[in-house]
Amino acid sequence: MSTFNSTKIALPEIIKEIKEGKVQLPDFQRGWVWDDSHVHSLLVSIARSFPIGAVMLLETGGDIHFQVRPVENVSFNGSIPKPEKLILDGQQRLTSLTQVLALDKPVKTFDEKGKPIERHYYIDIELALEPSRLDEAFFAVDADRKLKKNFGRDVVLDVSSRELECTQLRFPCSEILNSDAWEESLQEYAADKFGIYMKFRKAVLNEFRTYLLPAIALGKATSKEAVCLVFEKVNTGGVPLTVFELITASFAAEGFNLRDEWFGNENRGMEGREQRLKKDELIEPIENTDFIQAITLLQTYEKRLADLAAGKTGKMAPAVSAKRVAMLALHLEDYKHWADKVESGFKLAARFLRKECFYSPRDLPYRTQVIPLAAILTRLRERWLEPRIYEKLSRWFWCGVLGELYGGAVETRIANDLEEVLAWIEDDESLPRTVYEAAFQPNRLNTLRSRNSAAYKGLNILVLREGAVDFFWKAGIQELDANEVALDIHHIFPRKWCEAKSIKPDDFNSILNKTPISYKANRMIGSNAPSDYLRKIQIHRQVQLDDSSMDDILKTHRINPALLRANDFEGFMHARSQELVKLVEAAMGKTVEEEP
Repeated sequence: MSTFNSTKIALPEIIKEIKEGKVQLPDFQRGWVWDDSHVHSLLVSIARSFPIGAVMLLETGGDIHFQVRPVENVSFNGSIPKPEKLILDGQQRLTSLTQVLALDKPVKTFDEKGKPIERHYYIDIELALEPSRLDEAFFAVDADRKLKKNFGRDVVLDVSSRELECTQLRFPCSEILNSDAWEESLQEYAADKFGIYMKFRKAVLNEFRTYLLPAIALGKATSKEAVCLVFEKVNTGGVPLTVFELITASFAAEGFNLRDEWFGNENRGMEGREQRLKKDELIEPIENTDFIQAITLLQTYEKRLADLAAGKTGKMAPAVSAKRVAMLALHLEDYKHWADKVESGFKLAARFLRKECFYSPRDLPYRTQVIPLAAILTRLRERWLEPRIYEKLSRWFWCGVLGELYGGAVETRIANDLEEVLAWIEDDESLPRTVYEAAFQPNRLNTLRSRNSAAYKGLNILVLREGAVDFFWKAGIQELDANEVALDIHHIFPRKWCEAKSIKPDDFNSILNKTPISYKANRMIGSNAPSDYLRKIQIHRQVQLDDSSMDDILKTHRINPALLRANDFEGFMHARSQELVKLVEAAMGKTVEEEP
């Protein structure tokens, strides 16, 4: 049971505690400061005594142990002190205010385009005393304390020395909480302006010095689960936390740094799992939440098997799950048990995908389908290469792709597929839902026009997998160096030729009129009629093909040579539809029929 109390804390007090290290951040907190415009708005709000929201702090010293770190840009001489409180909510506000008000070094922030910049913040004293112009009074200068325009070529304000600050009545925000030294300099350099300054001190500086922040303090008896729940709730108002970040919070309570484990830590000489996985370009799109989801699938699957073996039935044996709630329930020991195995599973998934003729991550129909694939391969290990097992895996995979079953929310399908595919491997009669539910209508070929479509990508790869040979290089993708001769999807009947024949874009842009060929071949095709560009390619000195040999290449693309050479677009489209349907049927292991 957590204990908490609501209170108010003086802004100077909490800034002082942050600077001394008495208040720090749990290491799972995102490390950033607000952008320049947000920092400006924050300062103006305090100067006007407007509320800026409550902060939430957790007392240390209880049973929960977090890895901690100081607020951004705060440093200490010697070792980092042990904190008394940790910031759970309000980190961006407190980080921004600490950098602006308490540190005599540039504030590390961002411009409106997200570019990192360094700024010193100032107040125009005279402007701040004018009614309704307080917003304009706050401004920022570059790290060299100069305000520039015209792409940095013209200096419009120089406050790079204390004398320049005083004589121009530009007050540094880093002196707001304690201005004694600055006031002594003002007496030295511009004593005649001291009266104006005192009005400013009373009207503006005192607002900061007496400002009270609403604070919720969680006691040291707060449980780990409560902290994670609170942390999730309070952060959804900004950038929503991912499952990975929430699990990082949970594991940190047990002294395990999941962020370093995944991303690596150069300072600690750690290589992260992400770095190892991204060495294989094909699984580079895999995210940390995908990895956690695969672990959760396997952990819940094994738990279900154990419960069923113990005689439990119905709801007494919890289902396999890939949902958020199951992922958040993952224990550290579960993660440690599965992490290395699942990493190997994703690497096996990359091997499987290459065997299916995928060579680039942009060609993957669904990233989400790789998750159950990796989990299945984690269980099977090298058994997946056995012909009978590989055939089933391939059929399941292509049913998911061509049936377009992995778009949108797929947590239930992911869980079902892990359990059902593994059961099918052991029992031929246990057909997975993804296999028997998958359907492909031949008329879908007429509407596949976007290269972002899973079925569009899948058909392109199927053509390659079945041995499509490039028009120019006379070799298949397995023989070509993918880094030097990239095959892309191009029109067979060129777009300009089709437009000249008044053929509709919906027709000539469909997958039926597309095939994977090299850039070199596509350049030679140009806007010519097929009969013309085929002749041009065949007589090229690097190609040199007779009609029969060229026809053999066209057939590898499921193209009817006679119809193409006759420039018969309508006949070609009908014939190619029939050929691509055969590819779909072979991949899905079922007959494709028109809807009645």
